[in-house]
Amino acid sequence: MQSKYKIILTVLSLLLLLSVGISLANYEVSMRATKEQLKTQSLPLSVDNIYTEIQKQIIEPYLVSSMMANDTFVLEWLQEEEHSVIKIQNYLESIKNRYGMLGAFLVSDTTKNYYSQDGFVEKVTPAKKDNKWYFEFKKSVKQSEINIDLNKHLNKDLIMFINFKMFDRDFHYLGATGVAIEISYIKKMLMIFKDKYKLHVSFLDAKGNYVLLDGVDKEENYQNINEIPEILPFKEKILSSQNHLIEYTKDGDKYILNTKYIPELDAHLLVAAKLDDFTHQTKRAFYLNSVISLLLALIIAAVLINIIRNYNKKLEKLADFDELTEIPNRRNFHNRFAYLLELQKRTKQDLCLLYIDLDNFKQINDTLGHDVGDKVLQEFALILQKNVRASDLYARWGGEEFIVAFVNTSLEDGLHLAEKIRLAVEHSVRITNVLPTNITISSGLTLVTPQDTINSVISRADEAMYEAKSTGKNKICTL
Repeated sequence: MQSKYKIILTVLSLLLLLSVGISLANYEVSMRATKEQLKTQSLPLSVDNIYTEIQKQIIEPYLVSSMMANDTFVLEWLQEEEHSVIKIQNYLESIKNRYGMLGAFLVSDTTKNYYSQDGFVEKVTPAKKDNKWYFEFKKSVKQSEINIDLNKHLNKDLIMFINFKMFDRDFHYLGATGVAIEISYIKKMLMIFKDKYKLHVSFLDAKGNYVLLDGVDKEENYQNINEIPEILPFKEKILSSQNHLIEYTKDGDKYILNTKYIPELDAHLLVAAKLDDFTHQTKRAFYLNSVISLLLALIIAAVLINIIRNYNKKLEKLADFDELTEIPNRRNFHNRFAYLLELQKRTKQDLCLLYIDLDNFKQINDTLGHDVGDKVLQEFALILQKNVRASDLYARWGGEEFIVAFVNTSLEDGLHLAEKIRLAVEHSVRITNVLPTNITISSGLTLVTPQDTINSVISRADEAMYEAKSTGKNKICTL
């Protein structure tokens, strides 16, 4: 039994190792392929798509702003007619309506007046936080710029401002003009990337402040890149003008980040992918395959156990039972009778041994054939089974010889039981259906003594049986 379960355990272990090994190999390959696809395809394509979309959306507003900065009417109005506010108001309103802008504006550097399509708005001063953009732009060497910012005069959402400087013929600075456009399309695009493609898109300004994150507006006090320790070591790369691919871990999750500088916005585009969002199917498949492998291994183990159990039963039956008559064989009887002898020595109970031989059986085989002889042996075995007690031992000893041990039985009682068997054989209808005449048996009966061994008692019973044979057959002799 131990050997049987060792074989099953070995087979089961090998199956599990093979299955789990294949699953692990597939898992590793899939994980690497997913990660590689993110790094070489998904993230770069997403960055390029966002950049292309932004460029498409700002081309026309950029050209309109450029046209306004070089418009003769605007330049002459600043130098000669700034007192006529209605003229610039109408001009800015026409620009807004003609091109579908959110707004159009102009700032005079002479008066520091801020005009929009609604007319005069305010005077810009360095002291006002909302006006800092103008003075910083004036100091810069750039002829134009694009800002993403809030403007309380338009609405509460983030707005993209495209600013152009204005100069007279002598290249004296006159002020700034430009248009304002909604960036809701960017916000919607970022939300789509987050919800549909599981990509986290954000924009950083030159100082590392988040301007947009997953399509959600961020106020000035929103977190800066310096407040995120996991990506702080990569700050220099993120805020550089070069594209970079960065891997980092945050809260136990692995991320892949692709960066791109957008000069038109003077902002840095960041597209990050949480690796688990793209590998959960792979992990799920691995766990499912592992469970299926375990179930299959258990099923195979159950089948093996059943096969081995049935095989063992057959082996045990072959080892302990006679194949032809299906009653205990010599080996079985020998082992059990040895135990009875030891028990008899302790209990002092009577024990008899009967040795039986079928008369003239060789003649049956020679004249009628072995098939008939086999049938006779089977019928005799059935008679023997019916005429012995449950406590008695019996077996086919070999050929046409059988043996019976009568437990707790005196010689007189044993003789009575042996006679019962002899008569049952002699008058058996089942045997006469096989043979043209009845068959008889000759038997030797002996009482086991405390000094007996297995060999001695069997030898004595055999000797008594031969006496019955030699003195007429179909009888029982005792010794």
